[in-house]
Amino acid sequence: MPAETLPNVLPKAPCVLAFDTSTERLALGLQSPRGPHTRLADGGAASSLSLLPHIHALLAQAGLSLADVDAIAFGRGPGAFTGLRTACAVAQGLGLGLARPLLPIDSLLIVAEDARAQTASEALEFDVGVAMDARMDEVYAGRYRWQAGSWRVLQAPTLHSLHALAEAWSGETRQALAGSALAAFGPRLALPAGCPRVPAERDRASALLRLALQAALAGEGVDAAAALPLYLRDKVALTTSEREAARAAAR
Repeated sequence: MPAETLPNVLPKAPCVLAFDTSTERLALGLQSPRGPHTRLADGGAASSLSLLPHIHALLAQAGLSLADVDAIAFGRGPGAFTGLRTACAVAQGLGLGLARPLLPIDSLLIVAEDARAQTASEALEFDVGVAMDARMDEVYAGRYRWQAGSWRVLQAPTLHSLHALAEAWSGETRQALAGSALAAFGPRLALPAGCPRVPAERDRASALLRLALQAALAGEGVDAAAALPLYLRDKVALTTSEREAARAAAR
């Protein structure tokens, strides 16, 4: 669907559907005329089969149908490869079928927003570094600042080794560190001391929905063709020949 056919201006109180499958938890949110509705469920590989049923269940809970949705938000990554493909494919399908704008949401920013809600919900300014376990002794990391009622990206999501991230963030001060890498790697991840740590999310679905609604009201919707996942790891598996070469080199 060409971008010019999408609604240019959303209603003042848009109905926004949001979902994220970038982690092991599937997060869904719906801002309806009667208020917010959220849901958390098992994610991972199960997301490809369960996402659409959860979407329909959430809409039914709010007494709405897909036709009532004004914009669709999805977690664009970084995160699990299969999860990102699932969320993007479903969002693109719905966006094309309904001729609705899509709102790609930074998946690390969801963690930042949840950390703000846990530790500094009333603060006018809030700096947070987000470090998420990317497996293979690597971390997805980003830095964000809440200021004047909106988020600013200080460091866009990047992929780091544990040592590289410790070096990159050494000597820097911020109000909080958040993300699954804090618990996953513990003392092996030598990040700056002296600031609060938020290793566990409290309500990922609500954080996602707040970001989605903010993006919708800011007019950040894009055409389905322009809504792509954010992959930071180009290669997640070795070919057979590469595995054999690695074994030969190790002998």
